[in-house]
Amino acid sequence: MTNGSATGRRVFVKMHGCGNDFAVFDARTDPLRLGPEEARAIADRRTGIGCDQVLTILPSQAADAVMRIQNADGSEVAACGNGARCVASVLALEALTDMVIETGAGLLNARVCGDGRVTVDMGAPRLEWNEIPLARPQDTLKLDLSVGSLSGPAAVSMGNPHAVFFVEDAEIADLAKIGRIVETHELFPERTNVSLATVKGPEAIRLRVWERGTGITRACGTAACATLVAAHRRGLTGREAVLLLDGGTLKIAWDENDHVQMTGPAEVSFAGEVDIAALVAAREAAA
Repeated sequence: MTNGSATGRRVFVKMHGCGNDFAVFDARTDPLRLGPEEARAIADRRTGIGCDQVLTILPSQAADAVMRIQNADGSEVAACGNGARCVASVLALEALTDMVIETGAGLLNARVCGDGRVTVDMGAPRLEWNEIPLARPQDTLKLDLSVGSLSGPAAVSMGNPHAVFFVEDAEIADLAKIGRIVETHELFPERTNVSLATVKGPEAIRLRVWERGTGITRACGTAACATLVAAHRRGLTGREAVLLLDGGTLKIAWDENDHVQMTGPAEVSFAGEVDIAALVAAREAAA
């Protein structure tokens, strides 16, 4: 077990942003430090709460709160756009409308809108090969990488790495096969998220996403941001577009200050209490 009260019953909120779902633990006053084993047990959809990522809200010296993000496989990542909107929604219960969230990728400014949506300033995209990062120098607008009939994805970092393939029809491509291969390709030393994007027009993109450490998800905020940036760089769209994901829509704008603004919903599914140690035991018993 890890330190920080991972035993006993803990309150959580199950939330989602466009179907990208999270188990959210507020540990600002009651310390909690989940290890990979606990995160996997919580995320397990058979014996746990079930989610794409586990989010822990922690106290911060530099912001309103820290957001810690763990994938379903227990790995920790620096950025999560849909998760940031959900955490902002939790903080808004304390009468905050504008807030700063500390992440492994830096400080994110968020604003809760009156229509139930949340806008998060995801910061500037990182476009150099060593910022993604890649294993060797490459043109990040068109990587020297092929998977079956697909080739030349764009690479963008939004605090986490993304490879974006522009395809004629994102619906029919085998995302599961492509995602597994590209996520662990040697070109990506930290693995990568994988997106299949079909441009529907200058202001609309259909997007399907494979997230590293999780698999296919119904939405990914940082992937939507990375895709809009890549599409504009290739001259396929303007600087704003609606991203049509499996779980809903996100509005993405790459503003004149080089920051990417993401707007979308953050919704509560249910809340409850859970014995994390019991989830770990249940997962081990079912293995």
